[in-house]
Amino acid sequence: MKKSVSILGSTGSIGINTLKILEKKKNLFKYNIFIANKNYKLICNQIQNYKPRVFIINNFLVFKKVKEKFKNNKVKIFNHFDYEGRIFKKSDLTIAGIPGIAGLKPTIEFVKNSKKVLIANKESIICGWNLIKKNAQINNTKIIPIDSEHYSIMKLLENEKLANIKKIYLTASGGPFLNYNLKKLKYIKPIQAIKHPKWKMGKKISVDSATLMNKILELIEASKLFSVNINKLEIVIHPESLVHAIIQFKNGLHKFIYHETTMLIPIANAIFDKDIDINDFVKTNSKNKKFLFFNTLNFFKVDPKRYPVINIKNYLIKYKSSPIIINAANEILVDQYMRKKIPFNSFYSHLKRVLRDRNYKKYAIKKPNKISQIFQIDQWSRNMTYKLIRK
Repeated sequence: MKKSVSILGSTGSIGINTLKILEKKKNLFKYNIFIANKNYKLICNQIQNYKPRVFIINNFLVFKKVKEKFKNNKVKIFNHFDYEGRIFKKSDLTIAGIPGIAGLKPTIEFVKNSKKVLIANKESIICGWNLIKKNAQINNTKIIPIDSEHYSIMKLLENEKLANIKKIYLTASGGPFLNYNLKKLKYIKPIQAIKHPKWKMGKKISVDSATLMNKILELIEASKLFSVNINKLEIVIHPESLVHAIIQFKNGLHKFIYHETTMLIPIANAIFDKDIDINDFVKTNSKNKKFLFFNTLNFFKVDPKRYPVINIKNYLIKYKSSPIIINAANEILVDQYMRKKIPFNSFYSHLKRVLRDRNYKKYAIKKPNKISQIFQIDQWSRNMTYKLIRK
């Protein structure tokens, strides 16, 4: 019997990579619900090729255009969720890859309606992990992180006691400006910042990688996913992007997971949840005798002058909702940077101003247990960030 699959963010990099994998074993899967935003050409392509039961298109203009094009098609096309249950039919597998806080609501809804959720939306975990975890427990839903770092940590922690662990290191490539002249950072253009040297990713996450904010968010994510004190988590620069996480044990031993720079590897392993031959899904260099990874591994401490957002880590521990505020402010800063409203090297100074605002503590101490409360904190941070930028 075929397993039903839903993909949240089907036109994004996670969604596209997932479909590449599923196509290799198409006799095992059928498609339930796809969600996308505004990539008209790719949405049309996916309706024609994969024929999901339901396709939700968030952008209204694109929705109308697609709806008209496929008016006689069996695929049901909607512009938004119908929480009355019209669209929901339980999925065996859901891939949650909608970026940003926009992914929180659909992620929670699909946790309620899926047997297994592979989650790549770090912002949902950062802002609403308690709600995701609660609903997963109620509905007996298995949650598996598929960011390469968190999937690696999960595998490294199997059969290990947290009490025996001294440190968990998340590796960062350093982005495109690892060796860039510090004096020229302020002049970096968005088109430069989105060109990651190792990974092919969306624009927002590529900018986050360039500033190192991506790793700050991943620290929060790891802390929540694995119930690890954030002081046990560290970021280390690893330009080759081959080692994705390292665990240091109190007994002096270290373990790490190495794999090539493709998301196909953690996604494929998470989907099949058993021994697989990765060459069934992706061409690797593992058969190349010249591919001697142990000669090319380098690790460096993070330079706070090059990546000043590393200092944001100090704000993550004090108050419960600080991560929500930091995440929201960063989303606005990335947007404003992409619009060429702020310089590349201004992220940390803007974040500090938000975190030092007289109303910051009022929102940071809140302990939200509803989505509406999370969005209230998120909205304050967004409004404050906009206000401070425009001063």
